Amino acid sequence: MENYFNYFTEIEEHFQRRRGSLLLLSTLDWALIEMWREAGVPLAAVLRGIDAAFDKYESRKSRARVRRVNGLAYCTQEVMTAVEEMKEASVGTSPERSGAEPAPGFEAERIAKHLELCADELLAATLIGIAEEAAHEMSQRLRGLATGVRTAQPNLEELERTLTVLEEKLLATLLATTPEADLTSVREQAARELAPYKRRMQAVRIRQIEQQFLHKRLLEKYRLPRLSLFYMSQS
Repeated sequence: MENYFNYFTEIEEHFQRRRGSLLLLSTLDWALIEMWREAGVPLAAVLRGIDAAFDKYESRKSRARVRRVNGLAYCTQEVMTAVEEMKEASVGTSPERSGAEPAPGFEAERIAKHLELCADELLAATLIGIAEEAAHEMSQRLRGLATGVRTAQPNLEELERTLTVLEEKLLATLLATTPEADLTSVREQAARELAPYKRRMQAVRIRQIEQQFLHKRLLEKYRLPRLSLFYMSQS
């Protein structure tokens, strides 16, 4: 829960420091933060992008009248630039790559092994009823995807959407088969840990974080993998 909360609050506080005011983030701002977190964007990249956006704004402000930065959307492009720069630095590659080349870290064999590892973990999990059936079906589906990946370089966006749908189906079956007492216990834990911060967060954001916390705990409880490509091992 600390990691969940820190990601949101550190971005909010860093943005407010650079802006020089306690401007409350909008629904769009929180949606952007959630999108970055779900996509696995490192916190350092977001903070670096915010700094770059404000540096650019301040250099322009000294020359002409420009609209004040009122939201994180202004920083989106710089955040994405920071992500690319961090990726290039981590793999030691030039930003100029052939369009046919896979993105660093998303090579076909690495993706196939990730899918096969997830398939193995789904089969090994101790589940009951529809959750067990869903896990077995997804395991077969993931092996089929792994075979396809080795045959031709995959469309990463399409593959990621497929994995997202599979994970959502798995979570739905876990919610349906997990004892209500266990679900209540996890929700109460999330509520307790979020209690000190509720005055600083919108209700919809709190509900989203609580839901993410519940999903994370369910996957941990049954020792199930995260299917997204952003959870691939980097070793």
